Amino acid sequence: MGLVILGGNMMTQITKRNANKFLKDEYDELVKNHFEWNIRVLESGSKPHSIVNGKEVIMMCSNNYLNLSNHPRLVQGAIEAAKKYGAGSGSVRAIAGTLKIHTEVEKRLARFKRTESALIYQTGFAANSGLIPQLVGDGDIVISDELNHGSIIDGVRLTKADRAIFKHRDMGDLERVLKDADKKYRRILVITDGVFSMDGDIAPMDKIVKLANDFGAMTYVDDAHGEGVIGEDGRGIGAHFHIEGKIDVEMGTFSKAFGVVGGLIAGSQDLVNFAYNKSRTWLLSGSHPPAVSGAQLAAIDVLETEPEHVKRLWDNTKYFKKELNSLGFYTGESETPITPVIVGDSGKAKDLSNRLFDEGVFALPIVFPMVARDKARIRTMMNAGLTKNDLDFALNKFEKLGKELSII
Repeated sequence: MGLVILGGNMMTQITKRNANKFLKDEYDELVKNHFEWNIRVLESGSKPHSIVNGKEVIMMCSNNYLNLSNHPRLVQGAIEAAKKYGAGSGSVRAIAGTLKIHTEVEKRLARFKRTESALIYQTGFAANSGLIPQLVGDGDIVISDELNHGSIIDGVRLTKADRAIFKHRDMGDLERVLKDADKKYRRILVITDGVFSMDGDIAPMDKIVKLANDFGAMTYVDDAHGEGVIGEDGRGIGAHFHIEGKIDVEMGTFSKAFGVVGGLIAGSQDLVNFAYNKSRTWLLSGSHPPAVSGAQLAAIDVLETEPEHVKRLWDNTKYFKKELNSLGFYTGESETPITPVIVGDSGKAKDLSNRLFDEGVFALPIVFPMVARDKARIRTMMNAGLTKNDLDFALNKFEKLGKELSII
């Protein structure tokens, strides 16, 4: 009830503000439009066959591309590091939280990436939100691909720099924006995803680097979905285009193909020195528990000594993508293990996902605002641990339900 104030012959009712009402209202609106996330819980490790909400399903929506999350060498690396260094680091890296194993991972990572140096962040999101705002400021400009990931967008929003957008993977449009910016700004930062997480296509990084060099611009690539997946032995987008060491900032993550967690940047020693002195998400976040670092180190070892994981990932990807297309599904411009099954309507995408789950296939819908309102999809993520029988089982369910829902 509102507060009533009496004054002379006047009576005024003041409605008390409900500080939290918007929380339910906005969530209800998301539900009404089929835009909400419904959390499902894994009751096993992230494996090709997982137990989710009590049901055994084929996992087709995990970022665990190489099936390393439960690899014996990673598990053992985590155990040994925890036994040697304990459960936690005790501090932020800049004070007393840099353990020897943290620096070992960074040295190994730089060697793996064929760059001069590397630095580990708590997460990939922390790398983008903490480093981008330090690279540019007043008098500078960030030039960003129109489909860049939300963590890039948030990092850019935290800067005081001007911003410009170029059309997705359009080098002519990037050149136009660079020409316009050339004489106006102190620094120019060109930033893009490497592998675009919603569509599975790849930025033409070799061309981006060349254009940026022509205009004296810095290049920054978020290669979260490329690390461990593309390039020789999964070394990422620099190796994919044979431009290792030529991208100014390669940002990535251990949380996807590497099977662990943690963000990373790779580049020059000057970049790393700058980052760990200026980037507050690195300076002010507790460092990784030793077990995480032990597993990170083991993941790099596995990629360098067991190339069969990357090969199986790509064999599975090519087969599954080819068969989906032959059934009549539209998978867009995907050229990586991220294969979207584009449905269009958000409600229909959610129906397909729920029906697939009932049939034993775990593949989540991606809806607005993650993608455009009319581009809702099931985003399938390939895994090196899936067998051909697993893929055929999933394809059979996609075909059956795609016909029932009039998608194909």
